[in-house]
Amino acid sequence: MRPNNSHRRQVLKAAGISIALPQLESLADSDESSNVGQADLGKASRLVCIGTYLGFYRDAFFPKQTGREYQFSTLLGEVADHRDHFTVFSGLDHRAPNGHAAWNNFLCGQSPNAYSLDQQIADRIGRETRFPSIQLSAGKASQTMSHTRRGVALPMIQRPSVLYGKLFATEADRKRTDYLLKSGKSALDSVLEDADQLQRSVSGADRVKLNEYFDSLREVERRMTRQLASDLPVPSTDYQLPDYDPVAPTLQLEAETLMYDLMALALETDSTRVMTLFIGGLGQVFTIDGRTLQAGYHALSHHGNNADAIADLVKVEREHMRCFNGFLNHLKLKTDSTGKPLLDSTIVLLGTGMGDASRHANSNLPILVAGGGFGHGQHLAVERKEAGAPLLGDLYLTLMHQLGVEVDQFSNAKQNLNHLFS
Repeated sequence: MRPNNSHRRQVLKAAGISIALPQLESLADSDESSNVGQADLGKASRLVCIGTYLGFYRDAFFPKQTGREYQFSTLLGEVADHRDHFTVFSGLDHRAPNGHAAWNNFLCGQSPNAYSLDQQIADRIGRETRFPSIQLSAGKASQTMSHTRRGVALPMIQRPSVLYGKLFATEADRKRTDYLLKSGKSALDSVLEDADQLQRSVSGADRVKLNEYFDSLREVERRMTRQLASDLPVPSTDYQLPDYDPVAPTLQLEAETLMYDLMALALETDSTRVMTLFIGGLGQVFTIDGRTLQAGYHALSHHGNNADAIADLVKVEREHMRCFNGFLNHLKLKTDSTGKPLLDSTIVLLGTGMGDASRHANSNLPILVAGGGFGHGQHLAVERKEAGAPLLGDLYLTLMHQLGVEVDQFSNAKQNLNHLFS
């Protein structure tokens, strides 16, 4: 069996398993359409939006200094290696009402459930890929994040194994992926002969790229195998659970890391160009550095300025930032068909609809933008109380322009922040 050209890209396919390949220079002539539409886009061609339900403790997120000479805050220190590849914003929000119910304003603007940023982009550039957009959640999805033009909330995939099946199995044979993972086998085992044949037919640079990609895929599979092995039936009990849905210590963080790994593979294979990840936050009681924290994640967010609760909350948030740092590492190391790092052409938005979870305040949202071909390396602070002060939607206009989507309004925002990146 020879490699098949499917969905305008080269894939290795057998027994219901479809291994999409990264963009290779050797396949450019036979797969010219793999970059269809990119020439018409802006400097960036991909968008990833990551939203944390409980936000970040702002004193640990925002640097005290502005401009390029700022000192890292506690949380930003976890992504210090990428300083020149991201920009931090303070003072931005949608002027939305307070409360958890308004969290899903994050990508929608002032009106919750409105046409979200990611879907506006997906409707413009998503048709060139297998999946116009992919919506994910690490931790229980207690809020909605992505909404269609008609305001319909899109469901989120919550299990890494389901995302793996979506990326690497046909619709009719998704159960096979669970079998592969639980047996400790790899999807590559089914297409090993074709993979070897392909590696012999491409350039030296592409062989290196394929080896790195296959190694990454096998490592993700091994980690999911370990996670599935721990996902065993538990004894029944008459005990009634509280209103939240408890999660075993570190399970959410492990799922979060796996989601990031799979997201990087999805972008590398151009399976999609638009992704969202919701990072939940309910009653999880984490064990970090060998110590079980004093309360659940949600309870810690209602710290009431208690120093011990804040310290534990920041420990959880540092873990989220470490997971995020791993994702940025992936995008910096993985390349597109031109040999450029994926981070250069992928806008990564990290933020939240919750400015202060302790008070349910939705102003001054912690926001970070990485990659996407922007000039980075700053902390840009907006004086919210000034007349005509920019909104978070103004930043979204700039992100859309960078993706080649020319619009002049997003929700209640009509400016843009293009000048801040020039």
